[in-house]
Amino acid sequence: MSNDNHLIKRFHGQENTEQTRGRKIIEQTRGRENPERSHGWENIAPSFSALALHAGYDPAEHHHSSGVPLYQTAAYALPSEEYASRIVFSELDDDIYSRISNPTTGILEKRLAALHGVSGAVATSSGLAALGDAILNIAAGGGRILTSYRLYGGTVAAFSNVLPDYGISFDFAHNPDDPRSWEERIRPDTKALLVESVSNPLNAVADLGTLAGIAHTHGIALIVDNTLATPYLLNPFDFGADIVVYSTTKSINGHGNAIGGIVLESGAFDYASGRYPQFSRKAWTLRTRDGRERSILDVAPNTPFTARLRSFIVTLLGSSPSPFNSYLTLLGLETLSARLDKETRTARKVAEFLDGDPRVAKVFHPAAHDYAYRDLASKYLKHDGSTLITFDLDTEERKRDVLDALRLFQLQANIGDSKSLAVDPLLVTHSELTPDELDAAGIHHEAIRLSIGLEEPDDLIADLAQALDHAYGIANN
Repeated sequence: MSNDNHLIKRFHGQENTEQTRGRKIIEQTRGRENPERSHGWENIAPSFSALALHAGYDPAEHHHSSGVPLYQTAAYALPSEEYASRIVFSELDDDIYSRISNPTTGILEKRLAALHGVSGAVATSSGLAALGDAILNIAAGGGRILTSYRLYGGTVAAFSNVLPDYGISFDFAHNPDDPRSWEERIRPDTKALLVESVSNPLNAVADLGTLAGIAHTHGIALIVDNTLATPYLLNPFDFGADIVVYSTTKSINGHGNAIGGIVLESGAFDYASGRYPQFSRKAWTLRTRDGRERSILDVAPNTPFTARLRSFIVTLLGSSPSPFNSYLTLLGLETLSARLDKETRTARKVAEFLDGDPRVAKVFHPAAHDYAYRDLASKYLKHDGSTLITFDLDTEERKRDVLDALRLFQLQANIGDSKSLAVDPLLVTHSELTPDELDAAGIHHEAIRLSIGLEEPDDLIADLAQALDHAYGIANN
C-alpha cells in the first residue's frame, strides 16, 4: 500500500492559509466552532511571538488541549479498508504511520512554516539529516553543489566523506565574500549554491541577496543553513533563498534536550527546468486511484521540493523525527523571541568586554571594533545580533588554560542552549577539517567559541575574567 500520495496532500496542499504569514491567524489558533472567541482576530497580522505560540494548532481539533499534545505512537487505528484507501489516494487527510506523518511533528512543521511565511516544511531527525536530505533531493542522480568552507565541521565531513559516493560533488568558492568567486565556479551540472547565513564559528554574514541573484541568473537554487540566525533574527526567504534548513537542536529548541532538523521551501523556484528532471518524473507510488502515474510537480506544483523530500527521502530513508523530540522542540520554539532578545543583548556585552581586553587577540562578533561584516549584519540581522562569540588568544596553551578554568560556562559541543557554553572549535566542532580547510575557513588554533545563554552578562563576564586571569598568571584576590 503506497502512502506517499496521501502525505503530499497532507503537507503540501495548494491551499494552506495556516502557513501564510500575517493572515487569519485565528484559523489556526482558536476553535473554529466558537465564533465568539474568534471575533476580532480575523484581520490581525500576528507578531513573530504570536505565531511561535499559536500557529498551526487548533485546540478544538485536539480535545481542547491548551498545549500541543504529544502523539507518541507508531501507527494509527484505521476503521476500515476503504478508509485506508481514501488516505492513500489523497481523498482523506489523516495519519497512517509516524515515519510518514505524525500530528505533533506536523504542528511543528506548520508553525515553523508560518514563521517564515511559506507553505512547505518537512521535519527531520537532525540538522545534518535536514541538510543531507536536501542535497540528496536537489542533486538526485548526481550533480554539483557550490559552497564554501565557512560551514559546520560535520557538514564539511559529510561533503568530503559520504555524499561523493552517491555521485554528488562539491566545489568551493575561494573567497566567499567576493561574488565573482561564486560566479566563476558555477558549472553546467551545478544544482545549488549553499551557504550558512551566519557562519559557525566566526559570524561571517553571507550576502544572501547577491547570492540569490547569482543563483537565479543561472537557474539554480539557493540553499541557506539558517541555524545560527534562526527565523527570529533573519528570514532568508525575504532575500531570495529557495530552500532553508535548520538544526532545530540549537536555538529553535533552545534547551539542549532534543535533536532535530527541518527543511523549508519558498514555493517560488522553478523545478520544471531540465536541470531537475527528478521533479517531472512520473512514479507509480504517486498514482491516482485509477492507476494513473503522476510526478511530484503534478501532485504538489506549489511545494515540489518538500513534497519530494518527504515522499522519496525522509519517508523511505527513515530520517523522520521522533514525536517526543518534536514536542520538546515545540516547547522551546514558544520562547524563541524572548530568549534571543536577551541572549543577543548579553552576547553584545560579553563581546565588548572581550574586545576591550588586551589579552584577547581578536573577537569575531558584530560588537567587535574591527568586525568585517558590520554592514551586512545591519542589513540582514535583527539587533545586528548573534548569540555566538569566537575569540582568539595568543597561544594554544592559553586557550586550553582558559577553557579549563571556566566555571559558569559549560564545555559542550552544542550552541543555542539556554545555558552558556564554551568549546575549542578546532578540537571539537571542526576537527574533521584538514589544515588547508581550516585555513580557508579562517579558524585559528588559538580560538575559543562561546554560545551565550540566559545568564546575566555580569556573571558571564566575571567567569571569563577569572579564567583569563588564571591563564595569564594573575592571582585572584
